[in-house]
Formats: sequence, C-alpha cells, structure tokens
Amino acid sequence: MLTEIVIETSEYRRVIAEICNLAWSRITEAECIDVAWAYYFFSVQFRENLVVARELFPDDDKLRSLEREECCTDNLSPWPGVAAAGEKMNHDDFMRRLLDLSPIPEETRLRYEEEGKRYLDRVRASDRFTRALSIASYEDGGLEQVFRAILTSPGSTNPLVAAFRHFLSEHIRFDSDPTQGHGAMTRHLRPDDRILPLWQDFRDLLIEFAPSLTK
Repeated sequence: MLTEIVIETSEYRRVIAEICNLAWSRITEAECIDVAWAYYFFSVQFRENLVVARELFPDDDKLRSLEREECCTDNLSPWPGVAAAGEKMNHDDFMRRLLDLSPIPEETRLRYEEEGKRYLDRVRASDRFTRALSIASYEDGGLEQVFRAILTSPGSTNPLVAAFRHFLSEHIRFDSDPTQGHGAMTRHLRPDDRILPLWQDFRDLLIEFAPSLTK
C-alpha cells in the first residue's frame, strides 16, 4: 500500500531553512555578539507581535498562557549580570541587559540601533493579523530550528555570548514539548505565507549584522 507523501511548500519555511544553513559553525566570538544584537531587535518585535495577537484574540487561553511565559516572567532567571534570582522581566529586556555584558564601540552601537529601528518600522507596518500569525511560526518549530543552528557556533567564555546561549537553550526547552510547549500554545493560529516578509526581514537583519554568515 502506497503512503501519500505531503511536501511542505510554504515559502516562509524555505527562509527558515536558509537561516539554519548560514555559516553558524564558522563565526567568531565577535560575530556571535553581532548576532545577539540582531536577535535583540527580533525579540522586541516578537513581544510586540504577541501583544497584537492577544489584542486580536483576547479570550484565547493558550495565547494568555504564552504571554505569561514570555512577558514579566522569571523563567530565564537567574543569570549573572542580567537577572537576579526570581526577577521577572520580558524576554526582550533580558536580551537588552545581556548586551551590556560586553560593550561594543559606540559607532557600531549607533549603527545597529539605527538599522534595528528600520527593521522594527518594517515589522510594525505589517497588518495586525499577519503579525499575530507570525507568533505561531516562531514558536511552533521555526525559532527552535534557528536556535539549534546558532548553537552550532563556537562556544565562548565571553559573558555576553554565554548569556545569549543560555537564552537560546532555554527557549528550545520552552518550545519543544509537543503538548505543553510554546508551539502547542500557538499551533491553532495556522500561519501561512502572509508572514513570509517577516522571516525574510529577520534573515536579512542577521546577515546585515554578521555578513560572514553567508561565506
């Protein structure tokens, strides 16, 4: 008996694969810091898109649970120099704080903040339903794949890189449980290729901050 094979053709999934296939294993410690800066701006839009989803679906208990896991939570605490034991914060605030563990040149910081603002402006210009749908693609496997790829980069004793790797590892744990994880809290939103530009912008942001990823 032949088994029907379903081939996933979503273009946004192809972009996820492109991100995972970047040269993560060859980047330097300094480039890991650049990637952390890029991800910080992504984490801001993630929280903002989750807020949008909660506003569009105020009675959705699964999204309410996800919000508790991502916002004003201590599930990343403690971490030296970033979060005290039991300290609650949004996950993008954790990212913002860990960037201070290894300061970069002022000129570079200003450039990153300018590029990050342009990125956020593009995301914020998307329609609200598309932004809500993006949360499911992030939580239900998309970011877990990307995080696992990033973690193939060389380890480091740099405190910023160590904190970023903690962030990534914990999010893999949060997302990966098939019935209780963050993916299960969002799967019912059923994302489609309306979210493609958001994944393309994320890919381009990573490459803009760490060009050697394409080499």
